[in-house]
Amino acid sequence: MLFDSEKLGARKGEDVIRRLKQHPPNLWYRGKQVTNPCSTHPFKNSITTLSSLYDYQWKHPNIMLMNEGGRKVSKAFSVPKEKSDLKGLGKALIKSAQFSQGMLGREPAYLNRSVSCFSACSNFFDVGGSNFSSNVENLYKYIRDNDLSMTHTLINPRQNRRNDPNFQLDPTVAAHITKETDSGIYINGARLLATLPFADELAVFPSRLMSMSEASKNYAFAFIIPTSSSGLKFICRESVDYGLDKNNYPLSSRYEEMDAVVVFDNVFVPWERVLCHRDIDICRNFYDTTGATAHIAYQVVCKNIVKTEFYLGLVSLMIRGSDLDGFQHVHQKMAELWAGLQTMKAFKTASEAGARTNVFGMLVPDWDPLDAARFIFPRLYPRMVEIVQELGASGLVALPTKEDLQGPLREDIKKYFQSARLEAQDKIDLYRLAWDASLSAFAARQIQYERFFFGDPVQMSSRIFRNKSCSEAMHRVENFLRRDVQ
Repeated sequence: MLFDSEKLGARKGEDVIRRLKQHPPNLWYRGKQVTNPCSTHPFKNSITTLSSLYDYQWKHPNIMLMNEGGRKVSKAFSVPKEKSDLKGLGKALIKSAQFSQGMLGREPAYLNRSVSCFSACSNFFDVGGSNFSSNVENLYKYIRDNDLSMTHTLINPRQNRRNDPNFQLDPTVAAHITKETDSGIYINGARLLATLPFADELAVFPSRLMSMSEASKNYAFAFIIPTSSSGLKFICRESVDYGLDKNNYPLSSRYEEMDAVVVFDNVFVPWERVLCHRDIDICRNFYDTTGATAHIAYQVVCKNIVKTEFYLGLVSLMIRGSDLDGFQHVHQKMAELWAGLQTMKAFKTASEAGARTNVFGMLVPDWDPLDAARFIFPRLYPRMVEIVQELGASGLVALPTKEDLQGPLREDIKKYFQSARLEAQDKIDLYRLAWDASLSAFAARQIQYERFFFGDPVQMSSRIFRNKSCSEAMHRVENFLRRDVQ
């Protein structure tokens, strides 16, 4: 096994920092290579947040950790067998999301759910004569026992979105297999979109959008390798963390995850780290058959409950602080957020109630409520942000900073920036949070991220149209039309 394994169990923040310093990924930002991300803007705040999340799990061990092999490990790696297991997992996922108010869309728990499902259903990876089940199990144990963080990629860049990667004008753009040896495979090309590129490991998962052709097989693979692997490059977008004070930028200075395009420059992948190789059938069924899609959607619903709760709390504080309680249109806005929160909670509860054990013996949350949740939330979230904008009005546009409150005009600011129920300092703190949640670059990225969290929303609608049977409802209406009018 080519694994550098210490088997620490659940990590603490100092473990995260130490490992990242020992094995830094090849990050590129604004045309320059970042040699020490732990102390370099714009990564240092994000890395501090990630390390704090690992400390946070030790502050709530009864909820977030479990015993495994004589050590504590993250409950995000659990494999539920009973409904009580699933509900316990849900509590852990909600507690984890509360650390960031649901703003970390790719916190480690997200991909932990994937590898846990793959391991529980490892026999699937031997279908069709393949022999990767032991790799899946070993990688899961390695990541779990060392509590490693992961980023992932599964989208092929395409000049023409209507064609498979092998039928593009330049078929070498998408990541593909270029060579195979007795010890492993070599990958060249690019993949989208790695969020949290300073994680420990990169999970390269298959794209399901490929034809059943021999030419597609060079693009049909899955593996997990260290982000520090030779030849691996992460081209990062411009940061929404400006490196400024947390009082002025309460969200963006903490929860910038960073997104990157991954470039594979003759990257070597040992066979021990391969999950799938040139098998289109496995690629197409990779997520659904293993229950991974349902489990990561369950984690996302838990995250969205927390995120919606945050906006409900924020809006309620704005209403109270500005004495807006008497306006009916304000009541309606608050009610929209409350109903959205109850909707997400109901989807979670329904998925737990309808959970079924799959053929591999793992309990999988009911898919239909989760599918409905991931369809609806990208439509709910922009409206949540819009409500903050509407209630904040011009108060979100002309906001002084902490430096202004400490400067020579502080008495003017104390007088002119107070609200009906808040002193100027408290109002400014609240409204800077509202601004960072609704109008900043961080807020805009959050909206775009939620819109496309599970891919193209139009394609998602088409999948629902094709796959969800309405025959029973149609039958009832047909029977109604045929019966005699009483």
